[in-house]
Order: sequence, then C-alpha cells, then structure tokens
Amino acid sequence: MGSDTPYFIGIDVGTGSARASLVAQNGEIKASSTKDTITWRDQHDHRIFEQSTNNIWEQICTAVKEVLKESNVPPTAVKGLGFDATCSLAVSDFDANPITVTKGNDIGKNGDRNIILWADHRAEKEAELINSTGSIVLNYVGGTMSLEMEVPKILWLKKHMDPALFAQCQFFDLPDFFTYKATGDSTRSYCSTTCKCSFVPDKGWQPDFFERIGLGELIDDGNWRQMGTANGRVQAAGSPVGQGLSRQAAEELGLVEGTAVGSGLIDAYAGWMGTVAARYTENGQLSAVLPSLDESRHRLAAVAGTSTCHLVQSREGVFVKGVWGPYKDAAFPGWWMNEGGQSSTGQLIDFIITTHTAYPELKERAKQEGKAIHIVLLDVLEELRHENHVDTYTELTKHIHFYPDFHGNRSPIADPRMRGSIVGLELESSIADLARKYYLTLEAIALQTRHIVEALNTAGHDITSLYMSGGQAKNVVMMQLFADTCDIPVILPKSHSEAVVLGAAMLGRIAAEGVKAGEDMWKIMVEMTPAGTLVAPGASLKVKKLLDAKYKIFRETIDIQKRWRQEIEEASH
Repeated sequence: MGSDTPYFIGIDVGTGSARASLVAQNGEIKASSTKDTITWRDQHDHRIFEQSTNNIWEQICTAVKEVLKESNVPPTAVKGLGFDATCSLAVSDFDANPITVTKGNDIGKNGDRNIILWADHRAEKEAELINSTGSIVLNYVGGTMSLEMEVPKILWLKKHMDPALFAQCQFFDLPDFFTYKATGDSTRSYCSTTCKCSFVPDKGWQPDFFERIGLGELIDDGNWRQMGTANGRVQAAGSPVGQGLSRQAAEELGLVEGTAVGSGLIDAYAGWMGTVAARYTENGQLSAVLPSLDESRHRLAAVAGTSTCHLVQSREGVFVKGVWGPYKDAAFPGWWMNEGGQSSTGQLIDFIITTHTAYPELKERAKQEGKAIHIVLLDVLEELRHENHVDTYTELTKHIHFYPDFHGNRSPIADPRMRGSIVGLELESSIADLARKYYLTLEAIALQTRHIVEALNTAGHDITSLYMSGGQAKNVVMMQLFADTCDIPVILPKSHSEAVVLGAAMLGRIAAEGVKAGEDMWKIMVEMTPAGTLVAPGASLKVKKLLDAKYKIFRETIDIQKRWRQEIEEASH
C-alpha cells in the first residue's frame, strides 16, 4: 500500500483492554489489535478498582505496532490518531510520572497504580457532600453528581494524601491523559472536563464550588494548573493537541514525530461519533439521502455492553431531570449533549441466566448442540410458543412483570437505591422457566429504554430513531423488541464492536485535516461510517397493546417501590 493513501489510527481504551485500529479515509478498518489490561481489586473492599497508565500505554504501543505490521502500511502514511477511553481518573506528577492512588503508606508517591477506574465507588461520602451544596455545577449532571465522576475521587485523594504530595499531582480524565502522554501537551478536552470534571458550559470552573467542598487549592489563583485548564485552555473533540506526537511517543508507538493527535472523547461519545452519521439499508435498499448535521438531533446513540449509555445532541441546552448534561461542546463546537444510561444491561442478562438453577442444563445442551446459549434459549422459546399456540414470545410472558434496576437507576430516576423485582413467579425451575425469564429481561431493558426516550423527548428533545453499538446489537430479538417497545426504528451498525474505535480514528482525521466547523466534522463522520441496517417497528396490534400495558405497569412499579420504601423508612423511626 502506497504512502500517498492517508490512514488514521483509532485507539480505544476500554475497561479491560486497549484496542488500536488502522482506518482508511472511507472508514474501512484495515487492521485491528486488542490487548488486555490489568485491573487491581481489593479483597477487603469491594468498591476498589485500580489500573495503571504505564500498563495501558505499553499495550497501546504493542497494538499500534501490530496493526502497522499486519496492514503493511508505512508509518508515514498515518496522518493522525485519536484516543477514546473510559471516564476514569488518572493521576501523575508534572513530569508525567504516575502517582499511586492506593490507600496506604504509598499514596501520593510515584507508583504504577495511578488510575481510579470509573467503576470504583470509594468516593461515596465525597459525592454526598458535593450533592448537598446546591451548586450550579449540579444543574449540568441532572441534579445529582455520581460518585463515579472525577471531582469526588479527587476530594477522596486529598483526604488520604499528604498535602505536599497532593500539591504535586495533575488530575486527568483518562482520554486527556493519553493525549498528554502522546504529545507532552496537557491541554484538556471539553468532553472530559465538562462531562466528568465539573467544568460548567459557558461559565468554566466555579471557584466557589471548589472552595465549598474543600478543594480550593485547585483554583491556583485562576491558573487551575493541576486540572490542566489554565486560562480556559480546553479543546473541542478532534482539534490538534500540541505539536502532535512527541519524539518519545512516536518512537514507542512506531510512528512519525509530529503526527497529528486529536483531542479525545470519553468512550461512549466515540461510540456516538462512530454510529449516528450512518446511512442504512432497509429491505436490502441503501437510503439515498445523506444525513445532514441537523438530523443528528433526532438520532439517539445507545452504546450497549455491560451497561448502556444513551447520547443525543441538540442545538440548545436541554435540561432533563435524572439525565446528565446538557454538556456544551462535548462533541461538536456550539452543540449540546445529554447522556442517559442504564447501570446494568448486558451484566443483568448474564446474571439472570447464570444464577438460574437450569443454567448447568442450558450449558450442557448448548455444548451438545454446538450452539451459543442465547440461541438455545430462543429455540426453547420457539418450542414454548408452539406448545402454547401463541404468535409471539411477548404473549408467553404477558403475566410476568420484571423491573430491572438490580444495580440502582442511572436514568431517568437517578436513584441508586432502586432495586429489581419480578411479579408473577411460579414454582418452576426448568429450562423453559429460564427461557421465559431471559426474554422477560430483554423486554424490561426495552421498556426502560422507552422510559429514557420519553424523558428526553418530554424535556424538549425530538428523538425519532435509535442507533445501536456494542455487544447487544448482535441480539436480533432484543433489537426488534427495542423497535416495537419504543415504536421507533433501530439502526444496527455494520460491526457492533468497531463503532467506538472508528469514532476515535475520526478524531485523528479531524486533527490531521485541521477541521473546526461542526458541518465539516459531520461530513467526515458521514464519509467514514459504514451503512447500518434498519430494524423497523413490526409489532401486531395485539402485541403493541400488550407492550403498552406492560409499560404502564413498569411505570407503576417505580411509584410502588418508592412508596413502599417510604413506608418502611417511616416505620423504622
């Protein structure tokens, strides 16, 4: 392949692995490499999840070298690279050396374990303090700051670290750390600072908020050096960071010094970038119309794996109770984003299957038939449908009602105390019962998706389609349920696993071409996003009425649970 053809590298740092993909200008992925990363837990404290930027960077370098070798593309042909990562807190000193975040004698000293992972829940008390302030900062996170965000974690570190060592720390949301590592330039991104670090749209940092919660030293006479955003130096997604790759980073990655590096995105936002500009095929025909930038405000991206993130863009800020945002400039200059989510979706499906008494029987049958367990469950549902003389699986489960918040509610209730429930249980533990409960779980996740879409639209959004990525996009039955329950089309990506890293590669191209305007960024997204497949709502009138009734019951379940909780609290005093 000649070096005249431009290529771009996307680097996606997920919870358990780092992935690099080499991408052509038309969005075709030429080579990919994924490397596992290390997560440390604490056997005495289930809330703790820690990682290492050194470990992740080593895996990134190995993956980048592998894609260059596999594709036979010379380093000179790579014109830009972009990073996305989880919204985890990375800590270094001002020479980029990692600083230990583990509680104990070494906290604040140089050491490998320098990331507090997004899933780490150590900062519960700090989040409670922040949520008691009534600060304007809270208006932009749906009214309640999550303990998974960065400021509660920074406050936790201050409480556990020698003040002299704390003063030597730089604090990064993880995507920004890797653009810093790659370029030596610590300029932060709008996505990370606005979405996870309490940088308020159009107003910037709020000194009174930081003073009030006990982090006044971060203000630094208005320089905010530890937060890396002195004098408001914050960049839009894909804008070039510093002078591109530093000499050291270029050597370690096997690339050319000065190669453009785009300002980063949180992983879910890269998933949004890699899906929502897609054209789609319907009944085998590719849609003739190229989507406009304005169309993006009608397209809700759902990045669905262990948990699910829901992202939608709007021209004006829309405040939605229980939904994070609105975040200005998070992806496009001048545009706003809202972020909803479900704390446990793929994880919940696995939990329901693996904790059922018929799970060993299911595994054995799948092994004997050489099928995936999800396919065997669909086979069982099909047998049940015939035995019960019904047209659809929804009719098989019409008298069972499942509420799915086993791990609390992220959106739109924003209540970590919500819990799951199943009404309509029988004395049955067969594989048929497991199959019904599996389908019921898919249905409950779909009903909750409808709740989130309705909350967004009631507040002022105008969502008319759902753009999927992540592992759940492979589940055809679930995707049809989403379309039928929400009564909007669902667009499946060409590859469920490549949307996020494709979004990161787009950041590299935006940087390489010096693109600044949202319209031009959108054109790059349209050009690089492969066509998806449209799943249209297809429920019969009978099933539509059933799903509507189940949704009404779903909403009543929330009210009942809150009322019961209150009655128990009153009885306990």
